[in-house]
Amino acid sequence: MGPGVTRSRVESDMWIEEMPRQACTEFLAKVRLGRLACAKAGQPYVTPLFFAYHADALYSVSTVGQKIHWMRENPLACVEVDEVVNPQLWTSVVMLGRYEELPDRGDHGVDRKLAYELLQSRKIWWEPAYARTIVHGTERALELIYFRIHIDSMSGHQATQ
Repeated sequence: MGPGVTRSRVESDMWIEEMPRQACTEFLAKVRLGRLACAKAGQPYVTPLFFAYHADALYSVSTVGQKIHWMRENPLACVEVDEVVNPQLWTSVVMLGRYEELPDRGDHGVDRKLAYELLQSRKIWWEPAYARTIVHGTERALELIYFRIHIDSMSGHQATQ
């Protein structure tokens, strides 16, 4: 084990190890689905998030809805990403960060293009944002909002046998 890596005996032959930052970023580069947590007026909200990782940020696209409204009001966000092979073999990375919208105007053009290019490299990246969404009996407009979560801190753990 390297510096900063700790082991905790859980049961039988399973170990939970803290992951170094590089292992966390390598993991983020290969996964595409996580859980986004945001909050408004002290009320937390968690929703699935399809993303692409690049240079300490998660890039995504969505339509306007609860998560976008809430993050516009409070840009602090938390994202959890995991891969579970079985109860004794899993990886989990948790990030704390800040929401930034990438509008189709002004100085965000380069970042919005980067988001599009990163997401385009993923299979059916557009499908969650383009899915027909009906909320309270009303169809939501398909106005795409590109955004990124700047990662301020990150931690990861991995269970092994």
